[in-house]
Amino acid sequence: MLSLILTIFGFLVGCESLIPSGNCSLPAKGPRKFPPNFSFGVATAAYQIEGSWNADGKGPSIWDDLVHNNPEKVEDGTNGDTAADSYRLFDLDLQALKYLKVNHYRFSISWPRIFPTGDISSRNQKGIDYYNMVINKLLANGIKPIVTIFHYDLPSEIQKLGGFTNALFIDYYLTYAEELFKNFGDRVKTWITFNEPMKFCKPGYGEGTFAPLVTSSGIGDYLCLTNILKSHAAAYHLYRGRYFPRQRGKMGMTLDSLYFYSHLNDTELIDRSLQYYLGIMAHAIHSKSGGFPKVLIDDIGRNSMREGRSKSRLPSLEGEWKKYIRGSADFLGINQYTSRIARRPLQPIGKNPSMDRDYDTEEIIDEKWLQAKSDWLHCIPEGMEDLLKYVRDEYDNVEVFVTETGWSDNGELNDDNRILYLKSYIQGVLNAINDGCNVVGYTYWSLIDTFEWIFGYT
Repeated sequence: MLSLILTIFGFLVGCESLIPSGNCSLPAKGPRKFPPNFSFGVATAAYQIEGSWNADGKGPSIWDDLVHNNPEKVEDGTNGDTAADSYRLFDLDLQALKYLKVNHYRFSISWPRIFPTGDISSRNQKGIDYYNMVINKLLANGIKPIVTIFHYDLPSEIQKLGGFTNALFIDYYLTYAEELFKNFGDRVKTWITFNEPMKFCKPGYGEGTFAPLVTSSGIGDYLCLTNILKSHAAAYHLYRGRYFPRQRGKMGMTLDSLYFYSHLNDTELIDRSLQYYLGIMAHAIHSKSGGFPKVLIDDIGRNSMREGRSKSRLPSLEGEWKKYIRGSADFLGINQYTSRIARRPLQPIGKNPSMDRDYDTEEIIDEKWLQAKSDWLHCIPEGMEDLLKYVRDEYDNVEVFVTETGWSDNGELNDDNRILYLKSYIQGVLNAINDGCNVVGYTYWSLIDTFEWIFGYT
């Protein structure tokens, strides 16, 4: 009995080392230089920095509606009406980009600035002129534009039809994307179809805490994710078939994911957590089998039957849709900020039904981990390296572009912790490259202070 106890104790102590120490540093593994063509840059998003929310014919978005009609939903009651005023002051942004000597600038285009009602019948030339100006000035200064087609600011008129939960969204999105290809594709060679679908589908259409404040937990959020996958694939195939022969660009989707650790080295739980975060979208596009991950199909199907439903709350991606979506990307955009420790809960988590109840996993932190101003953000550079290695192994070493990572603070000029974070996360990317990961770029969030959605300017 004593030997068994000692064996178990030794196992637990040994596995404890699998949890990152939280000292926000990472040793170098291999060569200290990035590949010659590796691209460094910074990112922003239209609603978060542009301001001029109703200028020059721009229509309202679901975020304009939220901040104007429900300002109490934003932590400090602020909005993006002016923000950093980049719509009027882009030349100052350009000065900062030149000062930083970036290789690329990732920014998003405001759908309601191009189509104020979301539809081509409302085409706004002034919006097109603005983004032509931005793209041309970037290129004139040797900065590669990376364009995100959609970054949260859905036109209000499309939300009136149900937004992402309506299958008609696919047609609206395709028409909008084609307008961008027509007007900017001769100069834009890297397209990102959607930014972080999980970040707006779950709180926006499930929990009701994010625009458009829809509460359809465990149903609306899965419909949202499914229609995004279909819209992404439709845009990709349109581009490849009609525009790629002349424009020769690349297209992918940006997904966000934590990385996960376990005190007991529970590899099944770690993989399950990654499937719920990353795999829920990446598996359909980048895996050999396509469709939603099996663990999600099984979990959500079983829970749906327990709830007395006739079919799963997770829409099906079988048949033609599975084939249509699989392989519909030239690269995978990864937003990776921090990590968590996963553990199996003693009691069911979340309301019934909900994505949280389906996921049914506790996420905790180690109190020793260095925390940013944001209470969710800790410096875990091992997570960056390990997530990139997971993508390498899980998705046949697809080309990866790190499209966001970053650190929040109180605005202090002596931002030692930001420097520490940057050095360690960049080292994590380089370690992954030295270990065979196909990573081609690194993007810091963000160029300038932004309106940070429900956190406002806090």
